[in-house]
Amino acid sequence: MGLLNGCFEQLRVDGSMRPVIQKEKTGCAIASCAAIAGLSYEEVRKVANGLGIYAHDQALWSTTSYIRDILKELGYTTSTELTTDPRSKWVLTVF
Repeated sequence: MGLLNGCFEQLRVDGSMRPVIQKEKTGCAIASCAAIAGLSYEEVRKVANGLGIYAHDQALWSTTSYIRDILKELGYTTSTELTTDPRSKWVLTVF
């Protein structure tokens, strides 16, 4: 996992990633992509909506393809396989 494309502005001085607060009850995918890219929730929501992805869509709740699509649009590459991890339902590797 790593940060690419010179998107280091999302890092704090101590090297940790800046959190992004989701603005919609089911907007965790958008907030996650925003945190990875170092953008605001609103900026990534506009990108997602432009791709036809909306936080209220229940299809988002059962697949990672939407997160992959948003990250691809933001210039990131993700793994095509899910990694199982006992601490999480899904683990998605971002390159």
